[in-house]
Amino acid sequence: RTGMVMGEGAGVLVLESEEHALARGARIYAVVAGYGASFDSYRITTPHPEGTGAAAAMTAALRDASLTPADIDYINAHGTSTKLNDPAETQAIITAFGDHASALCVSSSKSLFGHLIGGCGGPEFVFTVLSVATDRIHPTINLTQADPKCSLDYVPNVARQRVVRAALSASFGFGGQNAAVIAAKHRPAQERP
Repeated sequence: RTGMVMGEGAGVLVLESEEHALARGARIYAVVAGYGASFDSYRITTPHPEGTGAAAAMTAALRDASLTPADIDYINAHGTSTKLNDPAETQAIITAFGDHASALCVSSSKSLFGHLIGGCGGPEFVFTVLSVATDRIHPTINLTQADPKCSLDYVPNVARQRVVRAALSASFGFGGQNAAVIAAKHRPAQERP
């Protein structure tokens, strides 16, 4: 890797109740199914090498959504393209998703628009919602040689069509702040268990 690229941008999603959206005939792109957060405070700018805080946030999001690891098809990774973050995040995904980690598609929006620092979570969640809505996963561009410590399917260079029932967006901040939010396909009430 040649390092992180800075970017500028913003992303906004409009959240409304299902009842309100259906009453006005809105297209429901996805539902916010669950959220998890943790704080590991390993070092101010360095993630825990085992990704313990990141894994805790992902596990909490799964629990909040009442989903299992096998219910997730895609992860929009924090993916900074740095020597410390990428292996730690890979390990966090393996810890949180176990054997299912190898079946996940994982990509990083930052490869497309750069690192927006504190503003990256919004646009990354927009990309995650669009993946759920369109069953299309954006690639991690410019990935030509994977780090041996990064052993997952990072959807290199070319977008991929795949049914995305639910997807997790991961954001990790300085000082050990970790957040994960899950978007899932909207299911009409009559189709729910």
